[in-house]
This record gives sequence, C-alpha cells and structure tokens, in this order.
Amino acid sequence: MPDQSSAQRWLTVIGIGEDGPAGLGDHAKRLIAEAPLVFGGKRHVELAASLIRGEVHTWLSPIDRSIDIILANRGKPVVVLASGDPFFFGIGATLSRRVPAAEMNVIPSPSSFSLAASRLAWPLQDVAIVSLHGRPIDLIRPHLYPGRKILALTSDENGPAALAKLLAETGFGRSHLTLLEALGGPQERISDHVAKSFDGTGINPLNICGIEVLAEDGARVLPLTSGLDDGLFEHDGQITKREIRAMTLSALAPRRGELLWDIGAGSGSIGIEWMLADPAMRAIAIEAAAERVARIERNKVAFGVPGLVLVEGKAPDALNGLPAPDAIFIGGGGSETGVVDTAISALKRGGRLVANAVTTEMELILLGEHGRRGGSLVRINIARAAPVGTMTGWRPAMPVTQWVWTKP
Repeated sequence: MPDQSSAQRWLTVIGIGEDGPAGLGDHAKRLIAEAPLVFGGKRHVELAASLIRGEVHTWLSPIDRSIDIILANRGKPVVVLASGDPFFFGIGATLSRRVPAAEMNVIPSPSSFSLAASRLAWPLQDVAIVSLHGRPIDLIRPHLYPGRKILALTSDENGPAALAKLLAETGFGRSHLTLLEALGGPQERISDHVAKSFDGTGINPLNICGIEVLAEDGARVLPLTSGLDDGLFEHDGQITKREIRAMTLSALAPRRGELLWDIGAGSGSIGIEWMLADPAMRAIAIEAAAERVARIERNKVAFGVPGLVLVEGKAPDALNGLPAPDAIFIGGGGSETGVVDTAISALKRGGRLVANAVTTEMELILLGEHGRRGGSLVRINIARAAPVGTMTGWRPAMPVTQWVWTKP
C-alpha cells in the first residue's frame, strides 16, 4: 500500500464504479473521507457522496481550469474521483501531464472495458478496444474485419444507434452487437442486437458496445498492408497509385507517434495510409486545390483517420508555422520554387524525405538534390496487363523517379 504519510504524494486518484462505495476498499474510503478537497465529475461525487466530508469541486469546462485549482493546492491532500481505471482512457492521463508520478497515489477499479470483457467472456488481449467517448465514431472503421471482436465505449445514449448505423452502411449490418449499460451498478443491463435492425431505446448514457463483426458482400474491409486498392479512395486521377504508394510508404518508414507532411496531397492517400499504420501516427496533408481538400476530408472519414490535419494552400507558403515533421512526402508541387528547400529546412534531424517525380522538371530537381546531398535514387516502372484488340498486352504507366534522403 502506498505510504500516505509522505506529503510528496499529495494527489490521490481513485477509480470508482457504478456500485459506489461498495466497490471501494477501506483505504480508499478513508482517503476520500479525510480529503479537504475532492474533485470529480457530477456522477462521481454523487456516487461517493456518503463518504465525502471535504469541499467538493465538479469538473469545470475546459477541464484545465479545474487542473489549475488542483495544482494551486499542491502539497495538500487532494482526492480526484474517476471512472474505473483512471489511466485507461481516463483523467489520469490528463493529470500525469502536469503532475509527476512521484506526487500521485492511484487506486484503480476495474475499467468498463474489463467489466464488459468479463460479462462477455472475451479475453481482452484478443479484443480491439476503442474509445469513442468524445471522439469521432469513424475511429471504428479500421477495426472492422470479419470475425473481429470489438469493445467500443460510446459517448452517450445515442452512441449505440450511431455505431449500428455506421456498421450497416459499410457492409457490416449483420454484425452481432451486445449493448452493455451501467456495468457494475444496480442499473446494469445487457441486451443483444443485430446492427442493421438495432432498436434499442431508453439507453443509459454509460454504455459499451461489444461487436462481433460479420461482413456482407462488398463490405468495406481495409487491408493491413500498405498500397491499398486505388478504388477504395475517392480521387480525380491525382493519386499515388497503389504499387508506387506501397514503395513510398516503405521508404517513408513510419515509426510510432511520428508526424508526416504530405505536400501536394491530391487524394490524401499517403497521409491516410501513414496514419493507418498505428493509432499514434500523425499527418498533415497540404493541398492547394479546394475541391481536392474537400475530397481528402471525405477520404479521411471513410478510412477512419479523422485526425488527419488538412491545410489548404500552396507550398512553400502553406508550410509556414506547421510543426516540424519526422518525415515528408512530396508528391505534387515539388517543382515549385522553394518547396524542396523549405521542406528540407523544416525536417527534423534523422527525418526522412521521399519525393516522387513524373515530370522531367521535377526529375531534374531530384537529380540535382541527389547529386548534392546523396540518398538513394530509384526509377520505378510499372506495367499492367490490358486488352490489345482481342488479345492482352502490357501497358506501361508513367515512370516514377523516387528520391529518398535522411537528414543528417
């Protein structure tokens, strides 16, 4: 048990479930009762009301206002009440950005995901866990694979219906959906549904959906490999074709948590696939044409990467003020004066730059950069089988010159 006699651990974060004090140990109850200041959501402080003796603060909006009050009382005993496990999509992550671990004592309870898994008898290590609480519902899309089991935390009573609608619209309407409400408390309720005929009513705002994914013919399944089928993207022909895209993503070498600049993004395919590599990936798509920006907006939703940032403007001016990237792809507009130089200047040390050329003007720039800076230069030729009269022959695509360089 953590040593509470030390003033160093002045902040205690306690996870509380829907069963209120009944689910807490004696140590947690005593800390709540002795705390002169108790913070939490309205539901949390109501659940613990019989224990609280000190001053109660419910979360302000924005929540940083409450964090400021907590920090102003540094060194005094402060208790923060949270849902279940505070460090699993909870307030713990927010607090840890401003309070060192050595100053915190955390007493978790089972998370809603753990409770849901126990009710369904689903091993958590085999389940996709997705929080849609206060986040775009489209984040579920990359997890939709036939046979996949998903636990999705929704924002409110409308979340399950919205989730069922998305499943039906993307070809997963036959999926089995288990609605788990107010887990661990007296209002707990579990019901079974089929996504395309979901008819839940009077739903508790605190709910999780357990999804057993079933795909219909034509379901939008996103393969795990890079180089997705061009037909999955909405585009006007300005798209890095799948074979070239696969080689480009390989050269960009995504690493967890990195930021990509996709300059001349076209359909957004490179930035989208970069972000699909891992939920921690970040990307900024820079595109000058308004209609293409709108198209990228639709594509990022369809691929379940709503965090892709769009910048409408022409490079290099549109690059000003953007956060420094770990990797840069130049797929369009690279022949414009200053684009390559600006990109190289902004790139972090050790960052990768990949530039593709299909025009002789851009190729000359890449030849020059390769001569001055080194890196690797590759010529990519792709040919596809196509009808030639009554027979079949090879139709070559435009060759692509690709320069790959790592900033020293």
